[in-house]
Amino acid sequence: MTVPDYAPIGTVARPVTKKVEELPQVSISPSSPVEKVTGSRHLKAAFGYSLNGALRLLRETAFRHEIIAGLAIFGLFAAVGADLSDYVMMAIVMLGLFAAEALNTAIEEIIDRISPEWSETGRNAKDLGSFAVFCLLLVNSLTAAFVIVPKLISS
Repeated sequence: MTVPDYAPIGTVARPVTKKVEELPQVSISPSSPVEKVTGSRHLKAAFGYSLNGALRLLRETAFRHEIIAGLAIFGLFAAVGADLSDYVMMAIVMLGLFAAEALNTAIEEIIDRISPEWSETGRNAKDLGSFAVFCLLLVNSLTAAFVIVPKLISS
C-alpha cells in the first residue's frame, strides 16, 4: 500500500501496521476478572512500566538529542559557575521536556496503530504533540540562556 505524496508528510513506502485477517478472540467474563495489583506489587509494576517507557523513548533520535543537549547545558553551567538553584531549575524544565517527548511519542504510536493511512486528524494530533515538545524546547533554551548569559556578561 502506498499513500499519495502529500507535501507536508511525504510518502509511505509500506504500511505502518500489518493487516490482520481475523481478530483474536478475547473472553471477558465475570468469573475471570482482571487482577488489580495493589500495595508494594503495584509500586514495583509501576516502576517497571516507567522503565519500559524510558527504554522505548531511548529509541527515539529526538530524545537522544535532547539528552545530549541537556548534558551540554549542564557542562556550560559548570563552566560559568551556576548556582545549585540553577541546576535544579534546569533539571525541572528538562524533565518536563522528557515528559512531553514521551507523550508525543505515545500519540504518534497510537495514531500509527489506529490510522496507518494518511488522515487530517492523525496529522493534526501528531503536529500538536510536536508543538508541545517545541514549546518545551524553547523553555529549556530560555532557561539555559537566563543562567548562562548573565554569568558570561559579568565575567
